[in-house]
Amino acid sequence: MNLKTAAARIKRYRNLYLLFLPVLVWYIMFRYVPMYGIIIAFKNYNVFTGIGDSPWVGLLYFKQFFESVFFWRLLRNTFLISLYGLCFGFPAPIILALLFNELKDGMFKRTTQTISYLPHFISTVIIVSMFVEFLSPSRGLINNFLAALGRERIYFLGDPKYFRTIYTVMNIWRSIGWGTIIYLAALTGINPELYEAAIIDGCSRMRQTIHVTLPGIANTIVIMLIFRIGDLLSVGSESIILMYNPAIYETSDVISTYVYRRGLVEAQYSFGAAVGLFDAVIGLALIGIANTLAKRYSETSLW
Repeated sequence: MNLKTAAARIKRYRNLYLLFLPVLVWYIMFRYVPMYGIIIAFKNYNVFTGIGDSPWVGLLYFKQFFESVFFWRLLRNTFLISLYGLCFGFPAPIILALLFNELKDGMFKRTTQTISYLPHFISTVIIVSMFVEFLSPSRGLINNFLAALGRERIYFLGDPKYFRTIYTVMNIWRSIGWGTIIYLAALTGINPELYEAAIIDGCSRMRQTIHVTLPGIANTIVIMLIFRIGDLLSVGSESIILMYNPAIYETSDVISTYVYRRGLVEAQYSFGAAVGLFDAVIGLALIGIANTLAKRYSETSLW
């Protein structure tokens, strides 16, 4: 595309480009400009001397992280929590979207969809507080139910073996409804004539779902899966920080919480930046691998 053609295209679609302009400015200001700060991962950064005057240390902090006694624990916990979310959290909105698709348009469908969206708009602090109350050993709903059955009360948030399950369930509950939106949009693009042909062939509702509905949204599923795999080592630290304590670090301490403790709490900015950069590079590599596999075994990919 030459300069003249590009100018003519911009003029023709100028209203759309104007709508896109705020998004572009936001990404430049808050995503690309801050990338300059990555270099503190290779420097002994001092807030008083600034980034430019801080001495270079090369890969020192990366080496310290790899040799740390916490490295494998952090990597294992991050991977396992993300794997739980991938195995159980990723299919959840797809299944719910398929169930919504089977409902006839009406008050019940609109009400259930609205209710499923609500947790997405609740603050992380409130959601964690709700789960802490539900799981409280003294007055929690779950423990009251166990006590009514004659079972012993359990301190869920003080036992490492329960943390991954609790975190996964909480995130599924919060995101399952909001996640259905993109799949419901994809479902509207399926040609109704395909369902009519399937009915003529004698397909049941289940077989229609398997042979018409799922192939119709397969491209969307693949794209979303690639994004999810890219975030495999990016576990959100906000909810974990609000939930965990030293007694359950064994299963709850992940890379993002470690960066928070070392980088912000202990003011080791360069070390925290190095660990965060390592996490980002692994995420980029995972996206590339997932995209390559998707391109090889399907017709859908990001690039």
